[in-house]
Amino acid sequence: MRKKRLLVCVVIALTVTASSAIAAEVTFKSLLTEMTDLEGLSHMPDPAFICKQFSSYDRNSTDPKALTDDNWFANGDRGKYLREEERGGAKEYVLMDAEGPGAIVRIWSADPKDAGTIRIYFDNNESPAIEMPMEEMLLGKTAPFVEPIACMRAQGWNSYLPLPYAKHCKVTSSLPDFYYHINYRTYAQGANVKTLSKEDVEICTPGINAVAAALAAPDKAAGKPKRAKGGDFGYDIAPGKSIQMAKLPGPGAVYELTLRVEAPDLEAALRGVLMTFSVDDVPIPTVMAPIGDFFGSAPGNRPYKGLPCGVMDDGTFYSHWVMPFKQGAVLRFDNMTENPVSLRGTVWMARRHWTSDSLYFNAKWRIEKDIPTRPRQDWKILFAQGHGRFAGCMLQLMNPVGAWWGEGDEKIYVDGEKFPSHFGTGSEDYFCYAWGCPEVYSHAYHSQPRCDGPGNLGHTCVNRFHILDNIPFNQACNMDIEVWHWENCKITQAVTAYWYSGVGGTDTFVAPNAEDMTVAKVPEPKHVEGALEGETMKVAAKDGGSAAPQTGGMGNWSNMAQMWWIDAKPGETLTLGFPVVEAGRYEVIAVFTKARDYGIADVSVNDGNARSFDFYNDGVITTPEESLGVSELKVGENQLKVKITGANPMAEPRHMFGLDYLLLKPAK
Repeated sequence: MRKKRLLVCVVIALTVTASSAIAAEVTFKSLLTEMTDLEGLSHMPDPAFICKQFSSYDRNSTDPKALTDDNWFANGDRGKYLREEERGGAKEYVLMDAEGPGAIVRIWSADPKDAGTIRIYFDNNESPAIEMPMEEMLLGKTAPFVEPIACMRAQGWNSYLPLPYAKHCKVTSSLPDFYYHINYRTYAQGANVKTLSKEDVEICTPGINAVAAALAAPDKAAGKPKRAKGGDFGYDIAPGKSIQMAKLPGPGAVYELTLRVEAPDLEAALRGVLMTFSVDDVPIPTVMAPIGDFFGSAPGNRPYKGLPCGVMDDGTFYSHWVMPFKQGAVLRFDNMTENPVSLRGTVWMARRHWTSDSLYFNAKWRIEKDIPTRPRQDWKILFAQGHGRFAGCMLQLMNPVGAWWGEGDEKIYVDGEKFPSHFGTGSEDYFCYAWGCPEVYSHAYHSQPRCDGPGNLGHTCVNRFHILDNIPFNQACNMDIEVWHWENCKITQAVTAYWYSGVGGTDTFVAPNAEDMTVAKVPEPKHVEGALEGETMKVAAKDGGSAAPQTGGMGNWSNMAQMWWIDAKPGETLTLGFPVVEAGRYEVIAVFTKARDYGIADVSVNDGNARSFDFYNDGVITTPEESLGVSELKVGENQLKVKITGANPMAEPRHMFGLDYLLLKPAK
């Protein structure tokens, strides 16, 4: 190891008290302030509150010991609500019914158009305070629900506009069949919460616009206060070596950390250099994660801009997490790779009183390789004991197939709950997007910096930061996410959990070893030898619907793709042309796709005898190799004809059809 240079501010004259304590009265204005207040997370909330979630999760999930698809892992997460009511002769579907004082802090949906009109009633009033199409509320184009406070990203629709109420809140929709989450706070009884009014919105319009501007440029919205001082550091770290910076004096807090990394294999270095942050006399570092994973992008340095951390377009990592300490703190890097690694960065800190409600910042990482997707299981994101506030996580996985990995629901238990007070509707829904969308996107509170593809093959990285919707706890916080994959395979998952904890807090994370800190390799997609791939075939004719190649949706598709025909009606036909090099008699073998919205169809070759297939299955699978019989095939283009005849009574009636490939076997 050769030390290049080090300048860390160790003497800061100004000592101040924390300036972000929550005001005694909770108002729309004070909640707007919290949307970008990272320092506020480093104290227990005052007034105290709990954070919970209403959602459309499958109500068959009742027993954590019944580990079946009919119970704990039930996946019918759409169209569930509390009850039906009638208003003015029309039905309303109750999504949320909560006693106050409280505040809604997040609304999400995958399909808000299907919700119709959303109505929000405050304090048991007969008339709604808010009444508008849910799609309009979440799109971000209607004040006060403005972009990016409300927004659509990767097919997920979100609003973080805080909606406070003094006594009670009820939320309804005019239509029942859609996905939703509503995250909300309930304050301690006696807390002074002012119910949102039209006048509050008008008065706070400049504040709304300021928050929107801050969230649109989150890399600049938070960070070091004016009183902070700091300095640069630079190291070249040889393989197997470590560096430790000079001790930062307390009481104080780190407010900003930036870092640039150079190495012969950058991806390996970002996973293979362990960053730790040790505070006071806490026996285990409160930060313990690979560099890239700590900053929320892994593996590699895929750019995204989050409020508490992110990666700039030039590859510079930044952190705005507030990291308090009472006596002192030490930042350390351990190079567990086989190559030298160069680090260049800055640390900014300020003196700050340590008070009775001060909390330590935690960011810890773990990985599990070759996790079987059958039988289904809950996978641990965090188990922390003591008191504190959960502030988010990054999940990174290597998916060996292109099929969707994220049907799993998040389950968050607070203070010994037997049933989770957050029970979600899918992994991507927790991370605020939808439909397993592989689109790379960025938002101040949630991002998908990486999704290799095709489909969901390879490495994926997603993160979500709980800022306004942080989850305080007094005894423990336990978060799981289901391993609920479309396919029976083995995946690798890594998580970085972010939370604040009080003195004496504990968790279950352990220090990773060098083997843990290697990047999992992505297997090559399979290709069936001799296959005539469905996605390469010519669409010779069709009566209705649309037909085109589909990539990545099912990992055991040959060549990771199929020919996909959707939205046809019974009686309509699709004709595909496939090439033959040598004329003769062949047994034609086919592999198709089955799923919940696929139909029943007759399939024939060159207008020969047709064979009927029911392509319904509760989950996406491919069929075994199916014989279509022996046919005389000519040189050049031959034809496969598909005629939709109906749908299984259990199917969603979209009458889809998918052809993976054909095989031609010479027949005697």
